[in-house]
Amino acid sequence: MGAYILRRLLLIPVTLFLIMAANFAIVQIAPGGPVEQQLAQITGQGGNATDRITGSGSETITPSGGAKNGAATGGAASKYRGAQGLDPELIKQIEKQFGFDKPAHERFFKMMWDYMRFDFGTSFFRDAKVVDIILEKMPVSISLGLWTTLLVYLISIPLGVLKAVYDGSRFDVASSAVIIVGYAIPGFLFAILLIVLFAGGSYWDIFPLRGLVSDNFDQLSTWGKVVDYFWHMALPIISMVVGGFASLTMLTKNSFMDEIGKQYVMTARAKGLSEFKVLFGHVFRNAMLIVIAGFPAAFIGILFTGSMLVEVIFSLDGLGRLGFEAVMKRDYPVMFGTMYMFTMLGLLLSLVGDLMYVAVDPRIDFDKRSS
Repeated sequence: MGAYILRRLLLIPVTLFLIMAANFAIVQIAPGGPVEQQLAQITGQGGNATDRITGSGSETITPSGGAKNGAATGGAASKYRGAQGLDPELIKQIEKQFGFDKPAHERFFKMMWDYMRFDFGTSFFRDAKVVDIILEKMPVSISLGLWTTLLVYLISIPLGVLKAVYDGSRFDVASSAVIIVGYAIPGFLFAILLIVLFAGGSYWDIFPLRGLVSDNFDQLSTWGKVVDYFWHMALPIISMVVGGFASLTMLTKNSFMDEIGKQYVMTARAKGLSEFKVLFGHVFRNAMLIVIAGFPAAFIGILFTGSMLVEVIFSLDGLGRLGFEAVMKRDYPVMFGTMYMFTMLGLLLSLVGDLMYVAVDPRIDFDKRSS
């Protein structure tokens, strides 16, 4: 097992490099980069925007887009939309500010060298280090991700086992109706429904509409802080759990149904073992393998992507919302910094999933499989 873990750890930098390279190449050909956005801001706002770029008032842009100082030509600026008529020197200053004065391959290798040292640079538009921004948003995403994942697994696994044991019963049919609702209604739509019902939308005003904690959180007692925290997290977590438990429940049920029909289960029953020992001494270990295998992907999905719309709806300033805003604004340091960290975390969690395989079933030997 040690050799397998070592190989997986050595593959992580290679995989990470290839993923970053592919995404970097895609971004380079996407229109509307930071330089173009800044140029659009200049042509729309006039001289004030130019002063922020150049750092002085010695050169301003007229509302029509012409430069007062310097020849206004479109030759050097023709590769950017909306740059025609602007001073080429101004274009060069903006390119230098965002690091676009260097070739793409130089920018990529410099970025990767900095990322290896966990130096993610500074946001283009937030005037803050990317690491500080991520750490600021992390509590919201961790709260949503951990509690949602915990509740989804605590609900889905027992429910899936019961549905497999009582397959075809009234309980199975009734619970399937609930699961169909979970499949049919996306989490963000259920979040809107919860707001309408319980957050002052049209009926009851029981839960707060925005934020992770109240404004007076620091003045509360320890127990008051715990209550206030869960009071704010209740609706977002419920909306994400409803949208996430359905698929895992059916996966658990189908996995148990597949194992229950195998020969070793009939042999165990023929030997006189109780149904409890058959289910949880033999079937459970084998049936949980496929569920455990999907844990890393489920956790990453809930933590960083599945919560984006819920964060927006409940005004929670987390990583999902941060990533969406970074893509919209073409804030490349935030985009690639968060991508690097999340990809590395995903690769590590994938290795953790393999280790959990072995913990559930020690008969699995990855060293023999890889050889």
